Amino acid sequence: MNNTSFAQKKWNLMECVEYAWQHNLTVKTADVQEMYSEATLKQAKLSRIPNANFSTATGYNLGRNINPSTNTYIDLNNLSQSFGLNLDATIFNWNRIKNNILAQELENKASLADVDKAKNDVALNVATAYLQALLAIEQVRIVRVQVQQDSAQLYTVRKRVDAGAVPELDALQLESQLALDSSNLITAKSTAELNLIQLKSLMNLDFATPFEIDVPPVEIIPVEPIASLQPEDVYNLALTNQPAQKANQLRLDSKQAASKSSKANLYPTISAFGNFNTRFSNPATMITGAKLNGYGTNGDYVVIDPANPASAQPVYSPDYTVLQENRTFAQYWDGWGTQFTGNFGQNLGINIAVPIFSGYTARTNYERSKIDIKNQQVVIEQADQKLKQDIYTAYTNAVAALQKFNSSKVSVDVSQKTYDYAQKRHEIGLLNTYDLITSQNNLARAKLDLANAQYDYVFKMKVLEFYKGMGLRLQ
Repeated sequence: MNNTSFAQKKWNLMECVEYAWQHNLTVKTADVQEMYSEATLKQAKLSRIPNANFSTATGYNLGRNINPSTNTYIDLNNLSQSFGLNLDATIFNWNRIKNNILAQELENKASLADVDKAKNDVALNVATAYLQALLAIEQVRIVRVQVQQDSAQLYTVRKRVDAGAVPELDALQLESQLALDSSNLITAKSTAELNLIQLKSLMNLDFATPFEIDVPPVEIIPVEPIASLQPEDVYNLALTNQPAQKANQLRLDSKQAASKSSKANLYPTISAFGNFNTRFSNPATMITGAKLNGYGTNGDYVVIDPANPASAQPVYSPDYTVLQENRTFAQYWDGWGTQFTGNFGQNLGINIAVPIFSGYTARTNYERSKIDIKNQQVVIEQADQKLKQDIYTAYTNAVAALQKFNSSKVSVDVSQKTYDYAQKRHEIGLLNTYDLITSQNNLARAKLDLANAQYDYVFKMKVLEFYKGMGLRLQ
């Protein structure tokens, strides 16, 4: 939405709240935490799937080394390659994985409740700022009327001064009052602007953006009867509808499931495993043939006639040279398929891991998980107690605000009658200007007090309605 569109519309309360839900940084932070919780839950669920790891290595060995295919020493450079696949799957672990998944599911639901709580808090803060802005706008209206009255009275009195009916002092007193009320009007306008800035801040709306709010008459803002907002009834409803209470209970359930998961580490775990591997190796040179160099004797003789030593004949053997040449890169891989198949090995089995002693780690973790449960129970008790205190305080404040509002209405009625009477007396010269100004100021003060009391009453009642789960509505 561009600045022109913003300038053309007037925002009502729910539009401000919904915009804040999308852009407020507190809500965004809660959303990020929920995404983190969602990722943790996903990882917990995937832990049920067997583990699988594939490995491969290719190397070139120089000098004297072990041929990985024959496991014998050779004095030739050679190329080797190996492949391995390792699998393991948990068969039974006393529901450790199941309870861990349950714990993470409950924690994720608690994170979602945290997002709702952040939205509730932001909505209440926006409503507070919105009502303060409405009050400031009403105060501007009251003070502006006061300035208009001052101007009208000054005009009338100035004519009477010029006619010699009243002294110059009367006009000067009204000029002084007009200056004072004009200053008050400037202050009221500044306060109204500051309240709108505060509202923009809560909405995370750019401060330079044109912004105007809808101003419903305060008299038509719906308010529940105080009799239907009894604190004990509101508290019982709040226990079930407030996101903070839901999140606390979900975290207690999560910690109980986590404790069961931790306890499973005290017992044996049964798992299955499988290993599959193969290897390949070829020397850097290969035999291409042999070259016959001739025949020679090595000192051995064969006796033809044992009775005749002279019959001994020498033994001749061929003398040849083995012809070799370096393999090309393509020739390095000769026989790869044959070796891959011939060297293929498998290993399958069942593993039973029995915890005997691990520095008391498993037992300590289990004891800590039980302490976490007790701590969360205390957190719930504290939060519920604080909620009850807040509701009873809000109810007391609402009752006081209602009484003050009713009293302020009486004060305005009396001040209005007093001012009307004073104005009539002033017109016929039976009341001096100073007393008229005093009566006028009393009326203005009473109207401002009434506006404060009325908006304060509306806000206090809206807080109670909010705790009751009725949401926020001004129309």
